Amino acid sequence: MTTLFGFTRNVVKERYALLTPPGFVAAPLPGWKEAVCVVLISPAMGARFTQMLVTLGPSSRGTGQTGGNEWVVFVLEGGCRLASGGRKHPLVKGSYVFLPPGRSFEFSNAVAGTRLLLFQKTYQPLAGVPKPSLLVGQAGDRPGVPFLGDPDARLQTLLPEGPAFDLAVNIFTYQPGATLPMVETHIMEHGLLMLAGQGIYRLDTDWHPVEAGDAIWMAPYCPQWFVAMGKAPAQYIYYKDVNRSPL
Repeated sequence: MTTLFGFTRNVVKERYALLTPPGFVAAPLPGWKEAVCVVLISPAMGARFTQMLVTLGPSSRGTGQTGGNEWVVFVLEGGCRLASGGRKHPLVKGSYVFLPPGRSFEFSNAVAGTRLLLFQKTYQPLAGVPKPSLLVGQAGDRPGVPFLGDPDARLQTLLPEGPAFDLAVNIFTYQPGATLPMVETHIMEHGLLMLAGQGIYRLDTDWHPVEAGDAIWMAPYCPQWFVAMGKAPAQYIYYKDVNRSPL
């Protein structure tokens, strides 16, 4: 129950949305057995992709085929096993998976309380460029590079940056007081989940306090800016569409 009846930090507007854990609502989804699924961002909101949370336990299974879509799965907590293409991949906290179009998969053998973050979008092929293959990695193996030279704002890119990929998923870590160096306004769409800490996010012409667990959608050309506040670093993981012509 909220502290004050009827109060929420949730905001859903034409150009952006902020969704907070007290307002998350689970609903069953095809292919996920004994799992708790929360759709955070979707085309129903106006987005061109889907972002959701899935909580698994020892008896949970997630099975399916990506079809014309591509998935990026990030392990927020716990661990499980991915089976795909005749191979099995153990996943732990911080593991991430890129599932290309036309790929069958099964997530199973989860420890209690395993939480997955999923980004899904329709893959846009590029003439003369082969579609990307299955990729499994660990965020801790990706270096945190100073963003535009600022050592207090570090960016980890999880996926290769070549033209085969039409999406990027990155992790941004800010020391207290660090900011984005500008109010960004660009064609790329974002889906974001706060992983740690807190701060203030400017979305369009509004300013919102945010903290770990919050999710944000930003439409193309939505002005955006962030400052980390408090005594601990702030960190978020985010999606964007890249490498394709806007025409």
